[in-house]
Amino acid sequence: MIPEFDVHADNPTVAISVLRLENYLKMARSKYRIIKIIHGYGSTGKGGAIRSAIRQKLDDYLHLGMIKAYIPGEALTSLMGYADLIFQYKNELKGDSDYHRGNDGITFVIFR
Repeated sequence: MIPEFDVHADNPTVAISVLRLENYLKMARSKYRIIKIIHGYGSTGKGGAIRSAIRQKLDDYLHLGMIKAYIPGEALTSLMGYADLIFQYKNELKGDSDYHRGNDGITFVIFR
């Protein structure tokens, strides 16, 4: 089972959500290979800003070498350039409830 972290459960600001992500990633990277971040997708307007900020922070971490990769939830059902990663981590991902759902309110993070 992939551990989940919900950064938007209590409707925080974007800044608080990003801070929560940073803190969780610091803790999780030594314990897990893959985690699932639940950030929402913007149906209320606010989730879209959180999703964008979370993914921008993940881009930053990717370029700094702090994470190995990340896979947007919607990439599991769309051709978005993540097929090799999905195939590589298929055994871990296929046990998750969001596997093949195309959930754009989540992102999987892969650690080194």
